[in-house]
Amino acid sequence: MTTPDSDPAGWRPFDDPGFLSLVGPVLLREEGEAASFAFRAEPKHANLIGVVQGGMMMTFADRALGFAAMRAAGGANCVTVQFEMQFVSAGRIGETITMTPEVVQRTTSLVFLRGDARCDGRIVATATGVWKILRRRPEAGPA
Repeated sequence: MTTPDSDPAGWRPFDDPGFLSLVGPVLLREEGEAASFAFRAEPKHANLIGVVQGGMMMTFADRALGFAAMRAAGGANCVTVQFEMQFVSAGRIGETITMTPEVVQRTTSLVFLRGDARCDGRIVATATGVWKILRRRPEAGPA
């Protein structure tokens, strides 16, 4: 499998100055309508038994699916209203975890998504969720 380290031309840093900047870096590769995300599991991502902590996997997946939700909503802001993750196998420190979100359905107010977190073809976790499309930008203040 080609990882962000071995094919840097296809990947770029995903600029997210919020919470993700504390646990990243996360990388993004855009190919037409599809966007893939990746992160290299570092020691800071480890849980007490030395594998990737579940919260890191959930943060990574929530951000990847949320990006895809906003893209599916034509750039409108979206917020997570439901999110589930099943941990299938352990992500190991030093591995590169990737996810390519898939839009399952978009309605006028919601986007339904899914994605598999993978490492070298192995599924590490699966995620599904629903994002609410906001009618106005949050920085607009109260109505």
